[in-house]
Amino acid sequence: MIAIDNILISDQVAEEQFVCDLNSCKGGCCEDGDCGAPLEKDELQILRDIYQQVKPYLTAEGIRVLETEGLFSYDHEFGWVTPTIGGRMCAYGFRDAQGVIKCGIEQAYLDKKTSWKKPISCHLFPVKITKSKRQDLEYVNYEPREDLCRAACKLGKKLKVPVYKFLKEALIRKYGEEFYQTLEATAKHQLRDKA
Repeated sequence: MIAIDNILISDQVAEEQFVCDLNSCKGGCCEDGDCGAPLEKDELQILRDIYQQVKPYLTAEGIRVLETEGLFSYDHEFGWVTPTIGGRMCAYGFRDAQGVIKCGIEQAYLDKKTSWKKPISCHLFPVKITKSKRQDLEYVNYEPREDLCRAACKLGKKLKVPVYKFLKEALIRKYGEEFYQTLEATAKHQLRDKA
C-alpha cells in the first residue's frame, strides 16, 4: 500500500501493467456493469452545463433516456451515476463504424466543444476510488474486469506500461501534479526494492 496524505493506493497500481485495447474490448466498460458510470457531486452541474454541446454526439435512444429520465440518476449502492440505455450502454455513449463504444462527452471535448473530458471515474478506469465512511480516506484500487480487460492487461505487459503511467493524465486531473510525482517516485522505489 502506498500512502500519500489521506489517499491509500494499492500496490497493484504501481506494479501491474495495463493499456486499453479498444480493438479487443470494443469499449465494453461503457456497457458492462451494474449501473452507469459513477459521478462526483460537482460533475452533476457540469453535465447540466454541457448537455447541449454534447447532445449532437449522442444516439437518438441516448437522448430519449437523458431527456425523459434525467442527465444523471441516483443508485442506492453506487450514488450518482450516468443513466443507461435499457440497463446496458451508458446513455452518453455511441458506437463508431468499427462497433467500438465511444463517449459522446469525450468526443465533444476532442472537437473542442467543451472543456470537460468525461466523468473522472471513466477517465480513471480500471482504477476505482472509494471513500472511507468513518475517516477522511480515499482508497485507490486497481480493478480491471477479468474477461473484458484481459487484452488490456496483456497489451500493458507487452508494452511494459504500469497502471499509474497509463493513467497519468487522469491521476493528475484527480489529485494534481505533485501527487502524481510522489506516486511515480514511490512506485519506482518499490520496484527497485523488489528487483
